[in-house]
Amino acid sequence: MAAVNASQTDYWNFLFIELADPRTNDWFLIKSPLPLLTILGFYLYFVLSWGPRFMRDRKPFKLERTLLVYNFFQVALSVWMVYEGVVIWQYYSWRCQPVDWSRTPKAYREARVVYVYYLAKITELLDTIFFVLRKNDRQVTFLHVYHHTVMPMISWGTSKYYPGGHGTFIGWINSFVHIVMYSYYFLSAFGPQMQKYLWWKKYITNLQMIQFCCAFIHQTQLLYTDCGYPRWSVCFTLPNAVFFYFLFNDFYQKSYKKKQAAAKAIADKEVCSQSNNSNNNNNDCCAKNFNAAIQASPAQKKVL
Repeated sequence: MAAVNASQTDYWNFLFIELADPRTNDWFLIKSPLPLLTILGFYLYFVLSWGPRFMRDRKPFKLERTLLVYNFFQVALSVWMVYEGVVIWQYYSWRCQPVDWSRTPKAYREARVVYVYYLAKITELLDTIFFVLRKNDRQVTFLHVYHHTVMPMISWGTSKYYPGGHGTFIGWINSFVHIVMYSYYFLSAFGPQMQKYLWWKKYITNLQMIQFCCAFIHQTQLLYTDCGYPRWSVCFTLPNAVFFYFLFNDFYQKSYKKKQAAAKAIADKEVCSQSNNSNNNNNDCCAKNFNAAIQASPAQKKVL
């Protein structure tokens, strides 16, 4: 029994101490995976079970000031990370970049940015918690929860084992997208009077899909270029980039394309109805609208 315990201890030490980067391994929430897994466990329990039950018979929280402060913080943090990324990547190879394992100020700067990105992913769990407290249940989708659960785990692994190098490109471009996304959330927190200025909301999803395409192309270079950065990392990054792309594309189609089609069908129906009052030769128009209604998705039929 003692031998088994010793073997398990050796395996734990090998996996989480010997393989780790000694520069970052003692940083907060890095040494062991258990604290992060505990946080994610409570997060999933709250957003999927306890939170909705707690809010079932309660009025939604408004949280206006809280959201303003939170979203402004996320914008400022993302701006800082993009700036740091620009400074770092001017010395990097876009084709393939190894991790700088030295203890120079430049190497520590790279590791620090990766670590702050990881902490940022943890703070972003509040996105879903705010959705639950405000009873915006339609926004707590599989895509949203999966994305917010997976990203902290990937960022933890990067901070612990490879804090720098080729993989930082993903965090850099993701931080740029988050500047736009949290700027939208910040402005929308001012209330309905801002909605007329937020016509560009749907383009945020387009921007997110573009980032996954860029990340996929950038990561594929590891398949035919050897610079010391682990090639096996593409086993995680490439499938996730593809998976995220199709999830976001599905969200875009359901959220915008189908709504546009439903709105067009309603407009055509109104035109047809108005025309019928003055002209009886509108059977084709009505037939097209009827066929469109028959072929509409359940969500569209509800709108119609």
